[in-house]
Amino acid sequence: MRNLTIKEMKDGFSNKEFSPVEIARDYLNRIEEFNELNAFITVTEEIALKQATIAEQKYLAGEQTGILEGVPISYKDNLYTKGIRTTSGSKIEEDFIPDVDAGIVSKLQREGAVNLGKVNMHEYAFGITSDNPFYNPVKNPWNTAYTPGGSSGGSGAAVAASLCAASIGTDTAGSIRIPAASTGIVGLKPTHGLIVDTNVRNISWSLDHIGPLTKNMSDLGIMMDAMTGADYSSSLSEDIRGLRIGVPKNYFNDLIENDTAELYAEALKNLEKLGAILIEVDIPFSQADLAYSLSIGIAEAGYVHEKFITESIDLYGRDVKASLEFSHSILALDYIKALKRKKEVFSNFEDLFTNVDILATPTMADTTKKIGETKFEINGVMDSTFNAMIRLPAVFNFTGQPALSLPCGIASNGLPVGLQLASSAFNEITLLQAGYAYEQAFLGAFYEEREKRLMK
Repeated sequence: MRNLTIKEMKDGFSNKEFSPVEIARDYLNRIEEFNELNAFITVTEEIALKQATIAEQKYLAGEQTGILEGVPISYKDNLYTKGIRTTSGSKIEEDFIPDVDAGIVSKLQREGAVNLGKVNMHEYAFGITSDNPFYNPVKNPWNTAYTPGGSSGGSGAAVAASLCAASIGTDTAGSIRIPAASTGIVGLKPTHGLIVDTNVRNISWSLDHIGPLTKNMSDLGIMMDAMTGADYSSSLSEDIRGLRIGVPKNYFNDLIENDTAELYAEALKNLEKLGAILIEVDIPFSQADLAYSLSIGIAEAGYVHEKFITESIDLYGRDVKASLEFSHSILALDYIKALKRKKEVFSNFEDLFTNVDILATPTMADTTKKIGETKFEINGVMDSTFNAMIRLPAVFNFTGQPALSLPCGIASNGLPVGLQLASSAFNEITLLQAGYAYEQAFLGAFYEEREKRLMK
């Protein structure tokens, strides 16, 4: 039953083929079975079964049900959950129990979602490996020697390994799309501000986004329906004939690992087979803009964490501590320059999207790396794991425009590779349509292989 799509799950509930309680127990048993992945920090078994029972009673009584009625999901542990420990992956807040829910948690609970628990993450979402020093590293279900990416690594591992039907993550520099690409699933960073973000332990209010991670595009559409109140799922179409797809001439094809480059090129050909029109475009972004983005993120994190930095600096993990100590050295003038540049780049990309409907790029420059690996060689050039993983997805945190990652194949090392699609602000529907069309035409064999490998 863990291979069911969300629609199949809800249809099964309605037709009395199985119950929300049965499904919840099935997922809870699998979470326990695959504890070695360290995907969860807190499992909320009692709450999940109570919520599943309420959903079951609604189906039995023929009452009106929510979009996610009885569907078991998980939440990244920096999203507040009332009465449930919310650590943000930290030692400092290991016993923090909020008295309110995050806005998105409240919304999904109203739609009937069943909360299986809080998933592991990079400490305070301040990194891209989910190598957590306090709750143990999250492991990639494709190969447990490797990271699932981060900072929403627990979300990626949990969805890929069928420990939940979907998960809610956060994304500051690729932290939804990196785990999606690294674990062979689907992840969307919506337009900045589209998803309500109250009561979240953020890094950067200028760069942070909330979004869903799912196994497939139809599930992603339903999650977006529930998260926004709009209708995405019924608009999914396999017909993208005439869709103008921008193919970058620069930046997104700089220093890309060979397998990734080949699978990306194949994905472009496949999109063209579907009737899309490929158009080469110049990208209005550079390494200097990536540096501006990091300046904004680190400066705002220093403000958010000011109290903890003053009182508890030695309780941070080593990598997060170093970044937060550096945050106080960023000049106000540099921060203002970075914000000004952010507006300019957003405007430049919006202009670009008048000539193409979406951009297609690799999600990352290479596949995910081994746990603890901080540097590696890519095409004869040494690069840091951090830079290689954020360099491409972080562009759209800086601009705030929506970006989607979905699988486009498996590299020679046996790990998945992601395709990133981006569009103009608040044009998520075009991304979902393109992703769905690509999935339906070309990802059947990939999904079969993923389930064969991960559904042990």
